[in-house]
Amino acid sequence: MPLIRTPRLILRRWRTSDVAPMTVINSDPAVMRWIGDGSVHEHEEQTRSRIAMWEHEWETEGFGLFAVEIRATGELAGFTGLSVPHYLPEVLPAVEIGWRLGRPFWGRGLATEAARAALDFGFADRGLDRVVSIVQVGNNASERVMNKLGMRVERGAVDHHCGRPIRIHVLRAPAADVTATGDRSP
Repeated sequence: MPLIRTPRLILRRWRTSDVAPMTVINSDPAVMRWIGDGSVHEHEEQTRSRIAMWEHEWETEGFGLFAVEIRATGELAGFTGLSVPHYLPEVLPAVEIGWRLGRPFWGRGLATEAARAALDFGFADRGLDRVVSIVQVGNNASERVMNKLGMRVERGAVDHHCGRPIRIHVLRAPAADVTATGDRSP
């Protein structure tokens, strides 16, 4: 079971105790503004179901979305990680890096720190050679994270089924000596 430590974060699998704080994150209109059509209708049962799906992807794909925990406090900040973007079949086959943090954790570089560790895991531990990230046009904060990660636009604005234009960014695996930045524990 992967556990990744960065200077400020722990990336880990999901726990039952994560449902309530993740529900709060998923029900915040500011957080969800750039997700799908921006609607917020999240209840604990919906979050529980999402977490079960994310955990299932770990079992079927060997990667998934990590719960992101603040090392100093143990608070759940949100998630980051890898998933197959089934919702966008035109980019398949692909693996997507994504993140979602609660508002109290914005503007501190935590999304970049967490996503960089998840990318290192994907490239070094799972042998991925290419990862995409999909962003709605106008979500400048997420695009800044993508740029900091070294991702580049692969496809400019295209219409998406949610009625909002998106851009697809890509990052290829570094050359042969890929190393992880975080300490790993079994």
